[in-house]
Amino acid sequence: MFREEAGSRAPHDTRARRPADALQSAFEMSSRPTPSRRPLSGAGPVILHAPTDPGWLPLALAHFDAVLVDHAHCEKKAAANALSMLQAYPDLPGLPSQMARLAREESAHLARVLDLMAARGLTLTKDAGDPYAQGLQKHVRTPALERRVDRLLVAAIIEARSCERLSLLAEGLTDPALARFYGELAQSEDGHQSLFHRLAVTASNGDEAAVDARLQYLLAQESRVLADVGLRAAIH
Repeated sequence: MFREEAGSRAPHDTRARRPADALQSAFEMSSRPTPSRRPLSGAGPVILHAPTDPGWLPLALAHFDAVLVDHAHCEKKAAANALSMLQAYPDLPGLPSQMARLAREESAHLARVLDLMAARGLTLTKDAGDPYAQGLQKHVRTPALERRVDRLLVAAIIEARSCERLSLLAEGLTDPALARFYGELAQSEDGHQSLFHRLAVTASNGDEAAVDARLQYLLAQESRVLADVGLRAAIH
């Protein structure tokens, strides 16, 4: 295992770490084990074409506070994306209620990450953007029906990659409370990728073959985007 370094904090971080027992009480974690014996990208339908570079985990652990701030922005954008989907596609069967629940869940995750940041003396900085997500969005088609399918599939891919990255953190973090926290979030992301994939099939009138063909194309592009972005002390 790699150990997260206390001395490699984000530039604005000038305080001592909160004790582990305080972290435990702050989160009221469940006793579920970290999902380390299944594919890191989850058990859902999205099978990533390329695994994360082995160098990402030691980088993320060495600059964990920076990763934590980025994680907060990721949860914020996930909640906003769910509401955006609801706004754009209210007529897709099942989507409104599921996106409303997803927005609530992602907002709850954001609150937990913000609590963890506060416990470590961190504050939320301005969002610098996510070149990974931006790169994927460039492959979303323009026509309305195709755009709807692509948006849902891109969301599924991002959730699968997030599941993989959070699973890696769960396995690499030495603090048991933090490891459990990230293990729980990884399980949630796994469920989200399946949700978005199901909605993409619904948006394609049940044409699973067409959805799978498009998914494979987008996964190939995702591998290229990941390589272009390179290693960052961030979730993506």
